[in-house]
Amino acid sequence: MIIKRKKYKINLIKRHSLLLLLCFCILFCLFNCKHKDTKSKEITKVNIEAIPFEDLLDSVQKRSFNYFWDFAEPISGLARERSQKDSFDGKGHDIITIGGSGFGLSCFPIAVNRGWITKEEAIFHLKKVLTFLEKIETYHGAYSHWYIGKTGKTKPFSGIDDGGDIVETAFLIQGLLINRQFFSENNSEENELRNRITKIWENVEWDWYTQGNKSITWHWSKTHDFKINLNISGWNEALIVYILAASSPSHSISKEVYSNGWTRNGDMYNGKTFYNHKLYLGEDLGGPLFLAQYSFIGLDPRGLKDEYVENYFEQNRNHTLINYEYCKSNPNNFKGYSDSCWGLTASDNHTGYSAHHPGNDLGIITPTAALSSFPYTPIESKKALEHFYYDLNHKLWGQYGFYDAFSEHHNWVADGYLAIDQGPIIAMIENYRTQLLWNLFMQDLEIQNGLNKLGFSSPII
Repeated sequence: MIIKRKKYKINLIKRHSLLLLLCFCILFCLFNCKHKDTKSKEITKVNIEAIPFEDLLDSVQKRSFNYFWDFAEPISGLARERSQKDSFDGKGHDIITIGGSGFGLSCFPIAVNRGWITKEEAIFHLKKVLTFLEKIETYHGAYSHWYIGKTGKTKPFSGIDDGGDIVETAFLIQGLLINRQFFSENNSEENELRNRITKIWENVEWDWYTQGNKSITWHWSKTHDFKINLNISGWNEALIVYILAASSPSHSISKEVYSNGWTRNGDMYNGKTFYNHKLYLGEDLGGPLFLAQYSFIGLDPRGLKDEYVENYFEQNRNHTLINYEYCKSNPNNFKGYSDSCWGLTASDNHTGYSAHHPGNDLGIITPTAALSSFPYTPIESKKALEHFYYDLNHKLWGQYGFYDAFSEHHNWVADGYLAIDQGPIIAMIENYRTQLLWNLFMQDLEIQNGLNKLGFSSPII
């Protein structure tokens, strides 16, 4: 499962390779977690006044959105990688994330519709973002994983990962296309906004990243070329890469590239049952929950069907329920796990950072895992939300929502936030409530053409 994660190059599990997971975690800690979240906080229950559930959802979404609004890097308008200023040797607030920014930008239509910001404020901010994106260096149209906000220069993710990152780029483009669809009025400002987004979208050379082969490669560098040579193959968080590549009006890929590269001609299929839930795709027990979230910020899984899965919503729901049941059964006897305290995914932890999942369970609960699962598991996610907010409020609830992760077993709570974790909370709760982002993205005719090209069917298309 290649997961370069998050931004976090969750190459993580090249789904089949535990070694890649270990390498990923080491890389992340070396290059991202120069800040080490080791502060312990005793987790105890305090009484918090109850509020209507819809108000609680509003509060969680709005506070999380403020990470991308109040805390945005001021020059670019994009999202900072993480909130801890002492990360990256004290330069943490200078580092912007392309994938995490894509998740945050996806939520601008939500903020406008819910009255957190005005439409005019959103357009002004998006113009700043587009100006930055138009000026910085790209790599055959693809953006780097990280940039320095003050200078616009690429910040290498690793020694040889200093160029284009097509997965992070896809998360950005997903967010931009959602805004292109939302700002649809026929006036000079919105016409300009759409045209500028279209130019960035059409400049991405998805076909270049195939190297002329039948799969898409994750990275390309001017200095190191395709030396990393990491093919993007399913099942992981990167389905959106192939969807966008097939949908591109300027640099499209063939279905053959998708079938050979992503589906591996059917080898991504699982078909086993865990905790009485069938897992169609991916590794046993499903892997970290961001696999069911990142590509589905805009891509609507409801009724989405291909030759491998009858309904991608069921795939994502079952994956989430397996994760939930695993935490509930708690085979490692970690303190705090329960039917209201669950959710394993990539996040900070008491020793650094890792992609947590049933095969890599370190006793860490990450709020974004359960909260970004609201469309799939509304009952289970509601119980988790209420536990996080009412029972653990004074330890978990901060300026930009819930802190990144915690562990009752290790008596530890993260002291900050990651863009890649905050963004999906806003987006997926909204998809649960109104399906806004799913509706916007799926209305895009280019996306519909790409899905048809790859053999997908959906009630929407």
